[in-house]
Amino acid sequence: MLWIAWKMLVGNRVKYLGIVFGVVFAAVLIAQQASIFCGLMSLTVSQIRDVEGPGIWVMDRNVQFVDDVKPLSDNDLFRVKSVPGVKWAVRFYKGIARARLEEGLYEQMILLGLDDATLVGAPQGLFMGSVAGLRSPDAVIIDDAGYRRIWPGEPYRLGRTFEMNDRRAVLVGITKASRTFTSFPIVYTRYSQAVVFAPPERKVLSFVLAQAMPGIDPTEVCRRIDERTGLQALTRQQFLWKTIDHYLQKTGIPVNFGITVLLGFLVGTAIAGQTFYLFTVENIRQYGALKAMGASNGTILMMVLAQGVQVGVVGYGLGVGLAAIFGWVVKGASRLAFFMPWQVLAITAVAVFLIVIVASLLSIRKVLVVDPAIVFRG
Repeated sequence: MLWIAWKMLVGNRVKYLGIVFGVVFAAVLIAQQASIFCGLMSLTVSQIRDVEGPGIWVMDRNVQFVDDVKPLSDNDLFRVKSVPGVKWAVRFYKGIARARLEEGLYEQMILLGLDDATLVGAPQGLFMGSVAGLRSPDAVIIDDAGYRRIWPGEPYRLGRTFEMNDRRAVLVGITKASRTFTSFPIVYTRYSQAVVFAPPERKVLSFVLAQAMPGIDPTEVCRRIDERTGLQALTRQQFLWKTIDHYLQKTGIPVNFGITVLLGFLVGTAIAGQTFYLFTVENIRQYGALKAMGASNGTILMMVLAQGVQVGVVGYGLGVGLAAIFGWVVKGASRLAFFMPWQVLAITAVAVFLIVIVASLLSIRKVLVVDPAIVFRG
């Protein structure tokens, strides 16, 4: 019977392709928009992921996400160090600085200040220069995307200079860094140098980066820091999700993408459901003939569902494949954020399954109530 169902389905190529098109359209739109949404969310936490080494971030209790910097007192560093279970703790500066370039132009930059002694949080993707070069006076490292933005079309070259806060900055290294949500160039330097490059403030310490002692749960160390200092201490993973949660709750990003995904689902369901219904009506005599030969309603039901599943599998495969190709092309040709984790594939599969079920249900009643005698009517 399944073979007969398959032959009936592909017998009318136009109707078959129409049903598949509806499912493909929905799968492409859902997978594409969900992947762009995931790509945007990954940009919001890129700097947390790029700071490797410390497992704990300590910050002001009112900080809501990584760019919501509320400066701490220098004494807070020593308070964190005194908490039992803390192996080490270092300063970390994060802020926005305005750079004056050689041509007299100005550019906003993300300025990161690393601990002078340990350089904890130094970039890992250096391909020109060295991290040790930061120990030189006025030394900075910049990400490659920022370099291309500041000096478009020019070859990579160390030793370039620009000004921040009327202080000279000398380029000693170029690194690959994850894109940020704001897409500003990223500049790394020593903490003591960063506070000179940045606009003057009474308190300049952005975060304290810490590490738990071996054998002690970092979550427990965070709890101790919270209790003893009154600050907010989060593990790296907790800070990632806190930042993502802020963008989910406080911005319109999820609503905008959610509406697009919902429209894709509804349009796909409408196209597939209507076409499937017309296909069933046109083949009503064939179903009547099967019932006249003794096929039960359960068998007919299984045939219709099998047709829907076959359409769903083909449409899902084509849709996800086209969305992945789109992501591969736009990531190479533009700066559009695109990230397709397995969760996107699972969500798309569930959506396609629901579309197929709804499309099948729209036509299945017509099949179940068909009179076998319809075969013998004119």
